[in-house]
Amino acid sequence: MNREDGNGDSGVRASLDDIIGIESIKLGFFKEVQKTINELKASNIELERKRRDVQDILNGIPDVVAVVSREYKVLSVNSAFYETYGSRDPIGLPCYRVFKGGDKPCSPCPLLMAREEGRKVCRQLQIMNIDGENRQIECSATLMPGTGDAPGKVLLLHRDVTVEKQYQAKYFQAERMATVGVLAEGVAHEINNPLTSIRGFAEALHGHLDRLGTCLKDGEPCNGLLETFEEYLDIVLQECNRCSEIVQNLLSFGHRDVRSMAIVNINNIIVNCLKLLQPRLASLPNGIIGLDLSEEEPCLMGHPGELMQVALNLIVNALYEVRDTGGTIRISTSVTGSMIQLRVSDTGKGFEPEDAEKLFQPFFTTKPAGQGIGIGLSTCYNIIMKHGGEITATSEPGKGAVFEVILPRLEE
Repeated sequence: MNREDGNGDSGVRASLDDIIGIESIKLGFFKEVQKTINELKASNIELERKRRDVQDILNGIPDVVAVVSREYKVLSVNSAFYETYGSRDPIGLPCYRVFKGGDKPCSPCPLLMAREEGRKVCRQLQIMNIDGENRQIECSATLMPGTGDAPGKVLLLHRDVTVEKQYQAKYFQAERMATVGVLAEGVAHEINNPLTSIRGFAEALHGHLDRLGTCLKDGEPCNGLLETFEEYLDIVLQECNRCSEIVQNLLSFGHRDVRSMAIVNINNIIVNCLKLLQPRLASLPNGIIGLDLSEEEPCLMGHPGELMQVALNLIVNALYEVRDTGGTIRISTSVTGSMIQLRVSDTGKGFEPEDAEKLFQPFFTTKPAGQGIGIGLSTCYNIIMKHGGEITATSEPGKGAVFEVILPRLEE
């Protein structure tokens, strides 16, 4: 009986131990679950804090920022969007409808270009109508990381550069007019020569009028006089055409309409620049400038006046470097594939290596005080960039400098 009672107590204790063990396991599990829940809550709080921080950063950006899906749907925007485009909700709408009111993607589409070309950033200048006014918007598209092989979302940034472009246009025009002032003496000299010829032949013709009148009155032959009149008038017309060409070159250079694009032959640009600079070159040694112009026409679609401004700046700068040293200048053009190359080199004093990156910055100059304000090369840089090209400068101090311009060739 006692043995049985003892066995019964052992069974009860075993059952209790099992129950306690199971409950302990449950308690430990619940503690782990509670710990995980607390960690998730803390993680969610931290994620929400970071999300707010990111949104605050985006809202602090004065430019319009939007995240766009692969299907061109706007997923999120910053506060600058509402300040620029009004209170309408863009979420879920196609970006081309939101920004341009269109029913299909823009052409060219910065998002599509960023995806297809695998480029991180794709900038496009677009005209957008905001509050009834056309504004110039610089559009940047940055490809965001995706999952697997699927392309990610795109981060769009819209920056209103209307005022900047307006000031830039005025800046270009001011520099162009300053260069026109430099050329004024040469143009006056160039026009004065044919005008002197025109005056001389006009006076000679006037002197022959009495003889012509007498011959006609007396019925005498006047073939010789008529030949003289014809010869002199031909010369007068030639000199008038020469004046017209000089004025046309200057008008082309000073033309304000930057939208006036045309087919431009860089060889012709160089020749016209040298014509305008002829009076200045006349006071320098013969052969100071050597030309090596491409036999294959280096043509591109561009603005003649602006490209002439670039060439003039480079040539005038080279003349400044060699004017007192007896050095020389070499101007060459070449065509390689789809690119045009213009090189202007001189044997002047050159510039220091540390100045190479500063040359194209506004108001940087290596000239002594009072001999330059440093906007010529920065203007050249902006013009070349606008034409889809690039400009570089290299130098070995004491041995001169080389300026190289690369421009896209006009496709045949």
